[in-house]
Amino acid sequence: MPDNRSTATPAVPRRALVTGAAGFIGSHLAHTLARAGTTVIGVDRRDPARDQTAAANIAPLHSHPGYLHITADLLTCAVDPLLIDTDVVFHLAGIPGVRPSWGPQFSEYVNANILATQRLMDAATRMRVPRLVVASSSSVYGPTNGGPSTEGDHPRPASPYAVTKLAEEQLCLAHASRSDCSTSVVALRYFTVYGPRQRPDMFTHRVLHAAMTGQPLSLYGDGHQRRDFTYIDDVVTATISAAGAPIDTGIVNVGGGSNASLLDVINIANALVGREIQIHTDGARNGDVLTTRADLRRARSVLGWQPTVDLPAGMRAHMRAMSRSAHRSAA
Repeated sequence: MPDNRSTATPAVPRRALVTGAAGFIGSHLAHTLARAGTTVIGVDRRDPARDQTAAANIAPLHSHPGYLHITADLLTCAVDPLLIDTDVVFHLAGIPGVRPSWGPQFSEYVNANILATQRLMDAATRMRVPRLVVASSSSVYGPTNGGPSTEGDHPRPASPYAVTKLAEEQLCLAHASRSDCSTSVVALRYFTVYGPRQRPDMFTHRVLHAAMTGQPLSLYGDGHQRRDFTYIDDVVTATISAAGAPIDTGIVNVGGGSNASLLDVINIANALVGREIQIHTDGARNGDVLTTRADLRRARSVLGWQPTVDLPAGMRAHMRAMSRSAHRSAA
C-alpha cells in the first residue's frame, strides 16, 4: 500500500456482512476484513461462475476460510439469514454511474439502490444488527461553488444516479431514527474512488489504460473539472473505522484530500509512462459537475481517519496492478 502519512489502524468487527462484495470497493473491503480475522459473509447478485470481473475481484478471498460468498439479489432473497449474529453490515451493493442513469435504466437504479436498501434496513432492524455502514456518494452535493463540501451543505443532486444515492442514505438514516430500531447508521459519502479493480469506464482507469497501451483517450469536457480523488486503501480504512464510530455519527465525507483536475491526472499518467496520451475531446456529459472537494474535518473527528495516499502514489500503484493483470491475461 502506498503510504505518505501514518494513520491509526481501526479495530475490525468480529462478524460482518459485506453487500456488493464482488465489486470494486466491496472486494477490497472484504479482503481486508478477512485478512484481519473477521468472519465475512459476502453477498453479490453477480455470479462469479458467469461474471469474469466478479470472479477476478473475489479471487484473493479464496484463501481465507473465514470468508463465505453468496450469490443473491437483495431485492428478492431472504435477507434475515444473512444477518444472523452479525456485528456490522457494510452496504456497498448498488448500481453506480451517472450517464446510464438517464433514461430507461433508471428503474434498475431505483430497484438496486433504494428498494433493495429498504429490504436490508427492514431486516437489520428485525435482527437487531448494531451498526450499518452505507456507501453514499459525493454526487449528492451536486454543483458547488468550488469550495469544500461539508456534511451540512444542502444536497443538490444533478443526476438520477445521485438522486438514488441521496435517497439511499436518507432512507437508512430514517430507519435508524425510529424509536424501535437498534441499528445505528453511518453514511459515508465517497469522493471519486480509484485504484486496482476500478471499473474500466472510470476516468483514472481509462487514463492509465491509454497511457499503457498508446490508445487514444476520450475526454469529456475541457479537462478542467476537478475531483477529490481517493485511493481505495484509504476508503477501506475509513469504512472499517465507521463500524466503531459513535452512535450519532450520521453522514461523513471520505475524500482523498488532494483536489486535482482531469488534466492533472493525464499529466501524472504521462510522467509515469514517459510519453503523452493522445486525447480526443468530446462534450461534457449531463450530470457531470465541475468540482467535487471534501471537507474532511468530520472524518478526522469522528472516525479518527485521514487519507494517506496522494494522487501520484495512488496512480503508480493502480498502474502496477493493471500491468500485472494484463500480464496474467496474456499468459
